[in-house]
Amino acid sequence: MAVVAILGAGDIGGAAAHALAASDRIGRVLLVDAAASAAEGKALDLRQSGAVRRFHTSLDGTGDLSRVTGCDVCIVADRFGAAEGEWRGDEGLAMLKDAAPYLGSAPIVFAGASQLELIVHCAVEAGIDRRRLIGSSAEAFVSAVTAIVAMEAGCSPREVMLTVLGAPPSGFVVPWTEASIGGYALHDVVPQAQLARIQARVPHLWPPGPGVLGTAAAQIAEAAVAGSRRSFSVLTYLDGEFGVRHRAGAVPARLGTRGIVHTLVPELTTRERVQLQTALGG
Repeated sequence: MAVVAILGAGDIGGAAAHALAASDRIGRVLLVDAAASAAEGKALDLRQSGAVRRFHTSLDGTGDLSRVTGCDVCIVADRFGAAEGEWRGDEGLAMLKDAAPYLGSAPIVFAGASQLELIVHCAVEAGIDRRRLIGSSAEAFVSAVTAIVAMEAGCSPREVMLTVLGAPPSGFVVPWTEASIGGYALHDVVPQAQLARIQARVPHLWPPGPGVLGTAAAQIAEAAVAGSRRSFSVLTYLDGEFGVRHRAGAVPARLGTRGIVHTLVPELTTRERVQLQTALGG
């Protein structure tokens, strides 16, 4: 029975728990928050909704960090009721250092939109294998961009295939030459004027809301539990991708039970390559 632990019972953590439960592919979801009663209440609410949604996922809430022991994936989300909800900075690093002995080799999914530096700190200061560090907010951003492209093209979002590279908040690069709709190159389907309108809107789509951040984290966690043949846009600690080292950025990757199996480097135009190098400080 696969177990996913979620550190933080805030809006993002709750959305991730809901998405995992609704998919009915995970055996158990554990919400962990210092506000134990809030974590327990949120888990109970989701558990009771199972009779309506017809899912069988077991949901529990706790304030005891040690109960993440044995989980298959850990999602780092946001604290319940905190002004600065997302785990980040020194507090986030200290919490993950406390959690590390219980996590074993489980992949760690960073669900928040402001956790880029926390990924770097975990790799450099906590010495966590970079393959276990997966930021899912890039995939949430892909969903937002996909929705805009589908709206402009008048098609289903399922037909749109694209990825994002770079780093938030202003350094994301969409390799439009690699994007497609229904198997056809995007630039053959979308007129240049429409594409220019889409490109102008993309920077304003960051940060995604808690619902899509939580849902993206759940999707990444499921892929890590079961392994996946499709690639996802994820934030990770870069080690030579795009000629950049020692900082975090978004890259397409395939996932497995130990985290990132391998990263993929798409073909880029000269302009896209320059934009990416600028975004990543390369």
